[in-house]
Amino acid sequence: MIDIMSALESIDSLLFSISRALCTPFAVFVQIQGCVICLLLAAGWAGAAYVRNREIRQMKKSMKDGNPFAFLSHDIHDLEHSNQVKLPGVTVVMPLKGFGEHNLHNWRTQLTSLYGGPLEFLFIVDSTEDPAYHAVSRLLLDFKDDVDARLIVAGPSTTCSQKVHNQLVGVEKMHKDSKYVLFLDDDVRLHPGSIGALTAEMIKNPEIFIQTGYPLDLPSGSLGSYCIYEYHMMHADDFRTDKHGVVTQLSDGGYSDDMTLAAIAGANKRLITSPPVAVFPHPLASDLTFSRYWNYLRKQTFVLESYTTYVNWIMNRALFSVHCYLSWGFVSPYIMAMFHVAAALRFHFKHISAEEHVLNPNGLRLVGCLVICTVIELLSMWNLTRIEVRLCNMLSPEAPPLSLSAYNWCLVFVAMVVDNFLYPISAIRSHFSQSINWSGIRYHLRNGKIHKIDRTMEKGKKFSDLAAKRLYGRKAQSKISILGTLSRSLANWRQPKKYDV
Repeated sequence: MIDIMSALESIDSLLFSISRALCTPFAVFVQIQGCVICLLLAAGWAGAAYVRNREIRQMKKSMKDGNPFAFLSHDIHDLEHSNQVKLPGVTVVMPLKGFGEHNLHNWRTQLTSLYGGPLEFLFIVDSTEDPAYHAVSRLLLDFKDDVDARLIVAGPSTTCSQKVHNQLVGVEKMHKDSKYVLFLDDDVRLHPGSIGALTAEMIKNPEIFIQTGYPLDLPSGSLGSYCIYEYHMMHADDFRTDKHGVVTQLSDGGYSDDMTLAAIAGANKRLITSPPVAVFPHPLASDLTFSRYWNYLRKQTFVLESYTTYVNWIMNRALFSVHCYLSWGFVSPYIMAMFHVAAALRFHFKHISAEEHVLNPNGLRLVGCLVICTVIELLSMWNLTRIEVRLCNMLSPEAPPLSLSAYNWCLVFVAMVVDNFLYPISAIRSHFSQSINWSGIRYHLRNGKIHKIDRTMEKGKKFSDLAAKRLYGRKAQSKISILGTLSRSLANWRQPKKYDV
C-alpha cells in the first residue's frame, strides 16, 4: 500500500511539473497558435457557408418570382427550347474501378441529368473482369435509347496511374463535337441541374481552365465515417490539341490527375474555379475499416510526392511542410490541455493548498481559451454542413432529403484531432516509401513520376479503401468495430477531397 501511495505521489509530482512546463513562453505560444488555427478554420467555413447560403437565397427568390425550376436555372427563360438547343455538347468521362454499395445509385443520378444539350457518357474500365463492367452493362440495358452512353475497356496502364489512363482513353473516344469534358468520380451523386450549371459557368467565363467541386460526405452514423476534388470540367479542345502539354504530362508518369492539372494551371496562370452549387452528396461505405482509411490517407499524402517540374516540386514540398506544421500545430494544444486538466483534477482531489504553488493557474486559462475556440470552430462547421445539406436538398428535389441527424459532432471533433495527428505521419511515410498500393495496384515513383507498376490482383487488395467496392472478388461481410467507426468519421471529415486518384 505504501508503495502504491509513493507511486501516485511520483505521478502527481510529474503531472504538476509537466503542467508548469507547459506554461513557459514557448508552450503558451504553441497553445495560442492552436487557438488561432481553430479560428482561421472557423472563418474559412463561415465564408464558404455565406457563399452557399447566398445561392440558396437566389434560388428561393427565383421560386418566389414564379420559377419552379430554380434548381435547374435561376432564369426560367434559359430553359426554353430555343435556348436549350444552342447548348454545347458535353462528354462525361467516368473512370471506374470495382463495384460498391452506392455505385449503382450514383451512376443513375449521373445518367438522368436534365442537361438540354448534346450529352454523352463514357464509362471506362481497365478490363472485362472488373465487377463494374458487368454492373454498368446491365445499367445501360435499362436506359437503352434514353441516353447516349458507352462502356469502354481501356486496358491496363503502363506509363501512368490507371485512373489517368482511363481518363485519357475516354478523351480519345469522346464525340468530335463535344466542347467540354467532365471527368467524374464514380462515388459522387449528381444533381439534375449540375451539368447545366457547370456548362453555364464555362460559357460565361471562357478563361476558366478547370471547374472543380467537392463532396458532402454522408456518414452512416458510426464513428468511423467521419475523415475524406470529386470532379473537374475542362475544355475538350485542351485535350485534343494537348494545350500546355496536358495530355503529355498526364500520360508521362502521371499519378494524380488533380495535382498535375493544378500544376499546369499554376505554371500557365490559368483559372480554376468552384461554383457554389458544386456540392455533391458522397455516401461512404457502411463497413469502412481503419486500415482502409489509413491507406486512403496515405494516398492523399502520396500525391505530394508526384510532380512534373522543379517549380511543381518546390510547391509540393511547401504544401508538405505547411500542412504537417499546421496539423500538429492544431493537435498539440489538445494534448497539452489534457495535462493541464489532469493536473487540475489531481490538485483538486488531493486538497492541496493554493499557497504551495504546485500548479500554474495560467494552464486552465489556456484550456478555457482552447475550449471557446473549439466550440466556435465546431459551430462554424455545423453551420456550413447545415447549409450544404439544405442546398443539396434544393438542388435535388426528387431525391430523399438529406439530414443532419447522421452526424455525430463529438465524433467529428475526435476525427479532426486524430486525422491531423496522423497526417504528418502518413506524409513522412509516403515520402520515404515512394510507393503505394491503391485499388490492388502498387505504383512506384521516381523523380515525381510513375516508373513501375505492380499489379497485385491475385495477392493484393480485394476492396477499395473508402467505398468498400469489390475489385476482383466477392464482397466481404460487414464488420462493425470501434476502429471501423473511427475510420468512417475520419473519412467523412477529410474533405479536401482534393487529390483523389
